[in-house]
Amino acid sequence: MSDRLSLLVIGGGPAGLSAARSYREAGGQGPVAIVSDEHRMPYQRPPLTKELLRGDCTEDDLPIEAESWLSEQEIALISGRAVALDADARRVVLSGGRELEYCRCVLATGAEPTRLPVQGADDPAVRVLRTLDHLRELQQRLGTGASAIVIGSGFIGCEIAASLRMRGHRVELVSDESAPNVARLGGEAAAVLAGWLQEQGVVLKLGSAVERIRRTTGGFEVTADTATVAGDLVIMATGVAPRGELAATTAGIDLADGAISVSADMRSARADVLAAGDVCRAENLAAGRPLRVEHWGDALTQGKIAGATAAGREAAWDQVPGFWSTIGSRTLKYAAWGDGFDQTRFERHPNGGFTAWYGQEGRTVGVLTHEADEDYERGSELIARGEPWR
Repeated sequence: MSDRLSLLVIGGGPAGLSAARSYREAGGQGPVAIVSDEHRMPYQRPPLTKELLRGDCTEDDLPIEAESWLSEQEIALISGRAVALDADARRVVLSGGRELEYCRCVLATGAEPTRLPVQGADDPAVRVLRTLDHLRELQQRLGTGASAIVIGSGFIGCEIAASLRMRGHRVELVSDESAPNVARLGGEAAAVLAGWLQEQGVVLKLGSAVERIRRTTGGFEVTADTATVAGDLVIMATGVAPRGELAATTAGIDLADGAISVSADMRSARADVLAAGDVCRAENLAAGRPLRVEHWGDALTQGKIAGATAAGREAAWDQVPGFWSTIGSRTLKYAAWGDGFDQTRFERHPNGGFTAWYGQEGRTVGVLTHEADEDYERGSELIARGEPWR
């Protein structure tokens, strides 16, 4: 591909595909390419910790678009990893030495799992779960009856733990939080999540920071503040970090806590370099401030905005961020600005559902629901309008 690309998308996740798709839908002309270092069609990641891990779906269910979509939209999918971005020359260099020139570039490089800064955490046999290759490696090690230690009590850790129990594995979850997701969701909602996991048979070791991970003859030993846990394998689910190094190290674009700062239309400090998804920290017009989110739906939305902007259309991010999480057989729906709260109200419903409301400085800023879809929809509207806390 020797001609200059009208649009070059770096990253084959939801934000990257959404940007390319939106560019075409907005009337964007000329050659378009997506560079992906996963060497496959962009695919859905949420099932990795849920349906696919449990065996309720197959890899064939994952692609966001069929391969035929690429030729229909005249979009090239290039297998490779971008290692340098010359924003002045509008040129990207791939790991094999290939150079691609562009008119506009969308950085949708996503985020990568972080590992705790403790002895043994960087052992390659300590698993993380972010990509399809990660899942394949985990499944190979699980075997029949293998026991697992999950480190981390965020949504991903809870999903993995519940899914492994549904497969019949013995699971112990270790976390320095006093309850799952307590910092994000508050005490009452976190207690419900703990109860769900215990009902599934997950053994909880909470309030204990991991100090060391050590290989043993039969598997691993995880030492925390107050306990030592043994298992056949370890899965670390301790958060992710944005992959902003391409923008910072070779393009000279400043980062904010590792993320690329962009305006509401997804433009970075270089107008011809846009960013979307987990790698960016974007201005949200409704919130009135920049936010960094790590949600599947918001990556799609931001990618759509970036593609429209690249095509010359006006678009801006003004939606309330949110996501769904399935823990075992139960689904949570969450919408929030996500940068803190100082008030909570927890409501239980007759059908076994609940609604948790979150306020900050007298305004409604978040809602979490289970079996309460009307509250979820209404809550998103209240948050967007900045309704007073009641």
